[in-house]
Amino acid sequence: MKKDKTIKKVLKKIMIGILSVIGIISLVGITFINVSPQFGATSKNGSLERIRNSPNFLNGAFKNIEKTVQNTGFKWSTIPQFFTNGNNKVPSSELPLIKLASSHFKNQPQQPRITWFGHSAAFVELEGLNIFIDPMLGDVPAPSPILGSKRFQKELPISIDSLPKIDVILISHDHYDHLDYGSILKLKNKVTQFYVPLGIKAHLTSWGIDETKIKEFDWWESIQFKEIEFVSTPARHFSGRGITNRNSTLWCSWVLKSKSSSIFFSGDSGYGKHFKEIGEKYGPFDFSMIECGQYNDQWAQIHMTPEETIKASIDVQSKLTMPIHWGAFKLALHSWNEPIIRATTKAKELNIKFTTPKIGESILLNHDNFPNSSWWLNKK
Repeated sequence: MKKDKTIKKVLKKIMIGILSVIGIISLVGITFINVSPQFGATSKNGSLERIRNSPNFLNGAFKNIEKTVQNTGFKWSTIPQFFTNGNNKVPSSELPLIKLASSHFKNQPQQPRITWFGHSAAFVELEGLNIFIDPMLGDVPAPSPILGSKRFQKELPISIDSLPKIDVILISHDHYDHLDYGSILKLKNKVTQFYVPLGIKAHLTSWGIDETKIKEFDWWESIQFKEIEFVSTPARHFSGRGITNRNSTLWCSWVLKSKSSSIFFSGDSGYGKHFKEIGEKYGPFDFSMIECGQYNDQWAQIHMTPEETIKASIDVQSKLTMPIHWGAFKLALHSWNEPIIRATTKAKELNIKFTTPKIGESILLNHDNFPNSSWWLNKK
């Protein structure tokens, strides 16, 4: 009997210890979320009213055009795989990187020029304007360095300090691999305007950006900035930077259209009917940047397979397509180079013009000599 009581006391102490640890971890987590600026802020006043009046906002959350399930078959068995670099999920050696001098952007090109910064970050020079799309230039796509996998490259093509004045920053949605707190802080004094989906203004103003520099857009809303029309178009995805604010902000793709050129940027998106609708309304496009990476059958409706990337490029009527959302971070279980291998295979099969720049390499539109080397084949 005495032995049983002793065992019960020990078990009770162990249970109290476990609950105490869980309580401390929960308290630290809640405190971090509440005090860290990384998580942004919640919309209020006019922005909140616009959100509530949006036809895409129902029952307290933004919705996709077609029924979309974020979890299409979660497998507990795969959880450990996210914390390892096996299966070639991370390249074993440095990837090629084109280093850019500050003079690169001082010499304005005669044709539109797009420079890839890895993942979905692209610097677009169009009609005399400098446009930076989803400028995630940080090391880790997470609110804390301990919560994410580091960038594949140790360097950027050019330091943030050496970048030129930026007329417009476009944001597609508020996930950490697209809207990065540290990058925005370093860029904000260079930027004239921020064009963002509904709800993201609150994040930016909480990070010290003057609200007069920010314009929020619902799907199909547009603005003319000098010679370019910017249109916020649909995507099939989701949003949220914290535990409790999922789908409280909108996600989108972007159309950039001038008299001489048209460009499409997909943002993050599962394959859907919206691509054809965008192509019918604003295509054909001289150039498109379409997501190609971080896919899995566990979230099949919110990210595309490489084959669907090619299908989407056909739907939007793209004359030349560049894959994005790959080559910089480990955010899925496939090998780091699987997206580009599968996408180029499908593009060749369907005779789709496909450009594959190295990070830091520029593409000149209306020019036959675009980057198309298979630079990833010599990398493990």
